[in-house]
Amino acid sequence: MTSLGSVVRERRFAQVDVFTAQALRGNPLAVVVDAEGLDDATMAAFARWTQLSETTFLLPPSDPAADYRVRIFTPGGELPFAGHPTLGSCGVWLDHGGRARRAGEVVQQCGVGLVRLRRELETGRLAFQAPAMCRRDVDAGLLAAVRAALGLAADEVLDAQWLDNGPDWLTLRLPSAARVLAVQPDQVALKSLAKVGLVGAHPAGGEADVELRAFAAPLGVAEDPVTGSLNASVAQWLMAEGVLPERYVASQGRALGRAGRIYLQRDGEGLWVGGDVAACIVGTVRL
Repeated sequence: MTSLGSVVRERRFAQVDVFTAQALRGNPLAVVVDAEGLDDATMAAFARWTQLSETTFLLPPSDPAADYRVRIFTPGGELPFAGHPTLGSCGVWLDHGGRARRAGEVVQQCGVGLVRLRRELETGRLAFQAPAMCRRDVDAGLLAAVRAALGLAADEVLDAQWLDNGPDWLTLRLPSAARVLAVQPDQVALKSLAKVGLVGAHPAGGEADVELRAFAAPLGVAEDPVTGSLNASVAQWLMAEGVLPERYVASQGRALGRAGRIYLQRDGEGLWVGGDVAACIVGTVRL
């Protein structure tokens, strides 16, 4: 690939599937391991070229408390934080010889600051500590426009909030997982409105407790297969409201033929968002 200003060389590269133990069932992530010297324009161009929901670039940290620094790009621009790139980037960093400063914990530096990760002892899954989340009410006019773009009646929206932990999501709670899966959005209309998240409960006793979908048309992503940042915000919101328990499993990606699983747990240190990372491609890229 032609550089747009950076020095072209071979750089270690990996592509992984996040929030799944079985490759091709989660949310893919492209990771440039040796990203030093790449300029912003080259990073953005490569992210557009991969056409994945996110592409990340690993760099030495500038904060002495961090183990590595990551920059996260969608086809439409850079994000200060995102969940599946955090898990996937950490997994790739570890697989390529990364060594944490402190035993049992990895510290990632990104646009929102420092994010802690740990490996769960029972399952071996990585989990990140959710960053602080801000909530605010949704303007009635915007909510009506979003409902229309999603084909939802007013009484089908049980609650709505802006949730912001880096990315901001206008998030709607619907009556059921089945209704979430049945939504057929008008992507053209959504592109001028907001990034929209949906959540609805599955019947008790199933493999997952809730179903989520994430429409990010303003970022050039019609529907994100599995979204860590949205799942983190939804958990912080609905746990605080008493709607969801302090430990549950979320499903996302079913509408796209995926089977993402996100494991949410709140403890004395905060909310942890966990998931598997499956390796798909390991090699080099010329950038």
